[in-house]
Amino acid sequence: MRFILILCLSMALAGPGRAQSPLDGVDLQSPAMTEAKLTRDEVIERLSADHPDFTQEWMNGLDLSGLDFTGATLRAARLNHANLSGAILDKAELSQAWLMEADLTGASLREATLFQTQLTGATLRGANLTGARLACDFTGADLREAKFDLADFSADMKNQSMGLMRGVLNHAEADGASFRGAQLMRADMEFASLKGADLTGADLAMATLGGADLTGARVAGADFQNADVTSARLIGLDGLADGQLDTARNLDRAFRD
Repeated sequence: MRFILILCLSMALAGPGRAQSPLDGVDLQSPAMTEAKLTRDEVIERLSADHPDFTQEWMNGLDLSGLDFTGATLRAARLNHANLSGAILDKAELSQAWLMEADLTGASLREATLFQTQLTGATLRGANLTGARLACDFTGADLREAKFDLADFSADMKNQSMGLMRGVLNHAEADGASFRGAQLMRADMEFASLKGADLTGADLAMATLGGADLTGARVAGADFQNADVTSARLIGLDGLADGQLDTARNLDRAFRD
């Protein structure tokens, strides 16, 4: 699987001194990661409660498409390979949840909380994550045309027991995605595809953009202070002001017009 190959390569390249990963020691083939203890009907029944709580529940592989999880608690829930396309998860608590290779096409996660959430290889094409807290892992995810306006990917500088928790979009496909006004400080976006993405007013201070492709991205008002742009493609940027990239790191090693 594509995201597993990417993950293994990243771990190998990082070497023995790499930071601890939430995936270290996790058996991805264990029942907790591959099986479901609830049926779709049981999930629907529980959603009728005033405050639906699915903490640590196993729902791997379930068809949960179109269901309304607004305000639900899904902390540490297992939803790997689940179908959540068109689901509503506005203001849901998804911290430490597992959604590897889950399908969230067109889902709504406005103002949801995804802290230490695993979304490697997930599909969020056209999803709406406006205002969401996203210190989570989107490695290899499909984020094309998704909406991340005012979302917060920035690093949590107070909680570093598992390393620097921040938005990770390494190798993600985010062509045409919208990050207007998003907080991407220290976000890890190496080799992400951001062609035609809207980064208007985004804060990319100290973000890692090594190898990322920003061809044709809209960057009016975006802050690149100390962002690492080594080998990034900064071609045809729309709305780029004179001197806007001067504070970026390794600008001389980026591909530019």
